[in-house]
This record gives sequence, structure tokens and C-alpha cells, in this order.
Amino acid sequence: MAVTQTEHPPAFTPEQLQSVRLTLMSPRRLKTEVLAGLVVALALIPEAIAFSLIAGVDPRLGLFASFTMAVSIAFLGGRPAMISAATAATALVIAPLVSSHGVDYFIAAVILAGIFQVILGVLGVAKLMRFIPRSVMVGFVNALGILIFSSQLPELIGVPWLVYPMVAAGLVIIYLLPRITKVAPAPLVAIVVLTLVAVVFAINVPTVGDKGDLPESLPSLFFPNVPLNLETFQIIAPFALGMAVVGLLESLMTAKLVDDITDTRSQKTRESWGQGVANIITGFFGGMGGCAMVGQTMINVKASGARTRISTFLAGVFVLILAVSLGTIVAQIPMAALVAVMIFVSVATFDWHSIQPRTLKMMPKSETIVMLATVIITVATHNLAIGVGAGVLVAMVMFARRVAHFVTVERTVTTIGDHETATYVVDGELFFASSNDLYTQFEYALDPERVIIDMHASHLWDASTIAALDAITEKYHHHGKEVKIIGLNDASALMRERLGGKLSAGH
Repeated sequence: MAVTQTEHPPAFTPEQLQSVRLTLMSPRRLKTEVLAGLVVALALIPEAIAFSLIAGVDPRLGLFASFTMAVSIAFLGGRPAMISAATAATALVIAPLVSSHGVDYFIAAVILAGIFQVILGVLGVAKLMRFIPRSVMVGFVNALGILIFSSQLPELIGVPWLVYPMVAAGLVIIYLLPRITKVAPAPLVAIVVLTLVAVVFAINVPTVGDKGDLPESLPSLFFPNVPLNLETFQIIAPFALGMAVVGLLESLMTAKLVDDITDTRSQKTRESWGQGVANIITGFFGGMGGCAMVGQTMINVKASGARTRISTFLAGVFVLILAVSLGTIVAQIPMAALVAVMIFVSVATFDWHSIQPRTLKMMPKSETIVMLATVIITVATHNLAIGVGAGVLVAMVMFARRVAHFVTVERTVTTIGDHETATYVVDGELFFASSNDLYTQFEYALDPERVIIDMHASHLWDASTIAALDAITEKYHHHGKEVKIIGLNDASALMRERLGGKLSAGH
């Protein structure tokens, strides 16, 4: 009698899970991508409308931007499954242009921001990501979780009491359904169930439709009516550059976060110029531009399990279909359902391990300070770019302060015949922070007439160190003593030969 063996599908590697071709050949994986795109689209619509209102433009500009950004970046981006759309960060940067010069200048700034991003991407700005410490990344993630949660509070204040049990019910579905079945993403089920309940029982709670009017037509080509001259460039360039930098930083940080979640590597240079091209395309279709969205990306990757560009592409397509063709249905979705999804995302995004007492006890205090500074400044400014920049600055100060004390100087005095010689052995990396301490570690008045400074265990990094050595030798000469510096490696000797004695002229 033949024995029937159950065949198990081969496990995909993290890299294979990102393959569009393999996903199209797997109905199960394809279903995951399609449903993930749908969930993201449902979450994108009210936020796109809200960001449009922040920027002071028609909601259509935010919705069209979410469509064109997502579809464009699905092909151009370097991080599969990451969602790009209209965002609050970029809207806040260029919003003043609308009130001062109108929508045409606003759109022109979006296009110029895209051009700036392409240039920055080609110049390799993504390589600067390596200088962002892990403590800043943890702070970025934790601040993000807090901001996602706090952004839902307006939807929970001054609303009908039925909103609260609906949010609670949505959270119960999202957390418990995966334990029973994973046939459909739990966030999508929660949205559908709560919408049906609200419609069937005629529950009067805030809905997506209350956020603003949905478009009734497809986006079309748009050319901003602005004069193409230097004056226009001077008006829009500062806003465009700000948007370009903020958008790139948020996108690259989000890409790094997705890298960690999926155990894969993204092409950050491609992502940089891809964001630029996507913004250019978006501008020429009358969209408000944008960048990667961390919250929606977490819905896509973490909550729904998507891994490929298919989900990103479909998120954009579904935004357009739902907003234009099914607007009357989408408008009836209760905001309580989307609030439940975003609360779940905020909890899942926050790195709870980083604030456990055991972790804090093991972690160096300097890294904890950097993490807290990143969180506090990001939450205070509601700007991830400013928070990350401040976190990197604090990390640099902490690093410089710590390594400044790594330099050691050992003094020995030897006597050969009737001559005494003081020998100092300098050990450590010498730069602007540590060289200040170096000057104070010599016994200028007490040393004998011959002094040797042995630098074989050190390295000179900058002009501040050369100036410190010049000051040390001048101090000894002032006391009538002979000093000799030995043991410099080739790079340090070359720097001292080029700069030695030339940094204190005129002082």
C-alpha cells in the first residue's frame, strides 16, 4: 500500500520573499501582498486628506500624491515593501508657500525638491547613514511609536462615547484574530467589521468622509504656472531643499528600520534618487509630494506581512480606486477602525526592550542619553528629521567627550652621565577634543633641559592637535629647554610637516 506524504512548500529565504516573480507564482504570498496593499490604502486616505489640510491645499493634492508616490516608488525605490506617500513632515516644510505665493509655487517647490533629491542621491548622500548610531535609531523608532499614538488622540477627544468601545473592539480583533486564523490581515478584518457594524446599526461616529471631500476624477498632467527665472528659484529653493533633506532622512531611516525587520538589505542610493524622481512625477500630476511613511510601512510589513514591491504598487492603485470610484463607501469607514489599526502599529513599532530596567542597567549611560534626547526632541518638534539630527549631534558630543580621555601620557626621567632626559610616551588618538587635555599633561617647569615626546603609540588627526604640539614645544622653549618629538607615523609626520609652526601666526 502506498504511503502518501504531505508535501510542505519550501521555506523562502528573506531575499526570496522580496522577489516579485516568486510571489506571483505563489497564490498564498500574492494574497498577502494584495490584502496588505488594501489595508495600507484604507489607512492612507484619511491621512492624505489630513496632511493636505495641514499644507493648506485641496485634499485631492494629498490623495493624488499618495497614488503617484506609491506607484512610482514601487518601480524606482531601493526598499521593497516600503510605502511612500504624502506626509506631514514634508507638508509642514513647504506649507508656508501656499499662503504666501499660492499652489503653483507650492507644486514648483515639490518638483524642485525632487530634483534636489536626485542630485543628493547621485552624490551618495545615503552613505551618510552609516554615521547614525544605533542609539539614535532606537530613539527614532521609539519617538515614532509615540508620535503615531499621539496623532490618534484628536480622534479620541470630544467624540461620541461609542467611539471608545469601537476602538476597543478593533484592537481585540487585531490582536486575537491572528491566533485563530491568518487567512486575512487582522487590520483589514477590523476595518470591515467595524464599518459594517456602524452602517447596519446606524451608529453616529466620525467617519473618513468627515475629513474632507474625496476626488471625483483621475489626476492629469499639471504644469505649475510660475515664471521660469532666478527670482522664482530664489523663492522656492529654500523650501524645496528643506523638503528634500527631510524627505530623504525620513525615507532612509524608514528603509533601515525595514531592513532590520525583514533581515534584508536595501539599496539606499537607489532609494534616494528614486524618491526624487517620484516627487518630480508627483509634482507634474499636481500632487503635494512626500516621502516614506513609517506608520503605513509598519502596517504593510509588520502587521500585514508584505515583503515585495507588489504591495507598495497596489497601495497606490487602491488609493485611487477607493477615493475616486468607491468614495461613497470609503467615506463611511469609521475613524475608530483606523485609530485601532494605528494604535496597534504604534505599540508594535515601539522598542519596548530598550526601556526595560535590565536593558537600561546594561547600556552605557551615554547611549541612553542619546536615545532619550532623540525621543524628546522628536516628540517636542513633531519632526523626525530634527530629532534624528539632534540625536546624532548629542552622540557626537558624547563620543568626543568619552574618547577625549582615552589618551594617556607616561613620564619617565633617565640619567645618562651628567645629563637628565624626560621622556613622555603618548598613547591614543589625538584630535580636537583629546589634544586639549594633552597640553596640560607635561611638567614644563620641573623637567630637565632635554625632553623627548614619543608619539609611536598615537595618531594625529587634525590641525587642533598640530597646534597643541606647537604650543607644547613653545612652552618648553620658553623655559629654555630642548624638546624633540619622535615616533610619528607617516601620515602624522606629513601633517605636522605641512602645518607645524603655521597655526599660531598673529596670535
